[in-house]
Amino acid sequence: MSNPQDISAQFTAARAAGRALPDYPGTPPATLEQAYAVQAAAIARWPDALAGWKVARVAPAFAAQFPEERLIGPAFAANIHRPVSGEPAQCPVFDGGFAAVEAEVVVVVAQDAPAGKADWTADTVAPFVKSMHIGVEVASSPLATLNDLGPGAVISDFGNNWGVVIGAEIANWRELQSIAVETYIDGVSVGTGTVALKPGPLGALAFTLNKRAAQGAVLRAGDVISTGMITGVHDIRPGQQSRHVFAGCGEVAVNITRATAGAR
Repeated sequence: MSNPQDISAQFTAARAAGRALPDYPGTPPATLEQAYAVQAAAIARWPDALAGWKVARVAPAFAAQFPEERLIGPAFAANIHRPVSGEPAQCPVFDGGFAAVEAEVVVVVAQDAPAGKADWTADTVAPFVKSMHIGVEVASSPLATLNDLGPGAVISDFGNNWGVVIGAEIANWRELQSIAVETYIDGVSVGTGTVALKPGPLGALAFTLNKRAAQGAVLRAGDVISTGMITGVHDIRPGQQSRHVFAGCGEVAVNITRATAGAR
């Protein structure tokens, strides 16, 4: 693999400038250790407060090379969107890079996690849920082919995250087993799915608690965890709008704009 500092420098410079990259800047990480080393270097370079994490599944095709069920990537304060009820969030993506929206359940963390504890499960993490919300991850990278290169590349570039939209609270989440969701882009349905709350959002929260503990860190009260796509990964471009309907819970809308230099 290329030097983690070199890779992180090129990705963060492209993000800061709001520009696309033609190719992966070097050789993509071949292991989880290498990938998270690049991610850590990029987080250290980025001039914004870490405010949470996105979580995604590792596709079965990559499971042997990257032997963890999920991956995480940082979400920064400037990219956490809390739109006024009924109003669309305004979210930038990298024009010419990768850009997609994903309907997700978002967890707000209730309390600081104890240091060093790394055996959390979906059955034991409920005390860390301050609130659970309908929401959207805006996935975007300066590199259009990032997802195609696999989890190592995705992890290395902020987990392909460039926004988390926090919608209405799911006040009765403890009484629900699942939620049906449908995603629309420019009024056209592009995907449906159902999220099972225990193995899905609560499992993603447990994974993040354990992963951060393994990295020598903890989740903090107020951290935002975007817990994984429900209806699919839906390509989108500046000027388009997505709408995500969570049956019985409400909906979230996102207007997609073009990332510009200095904007986050």
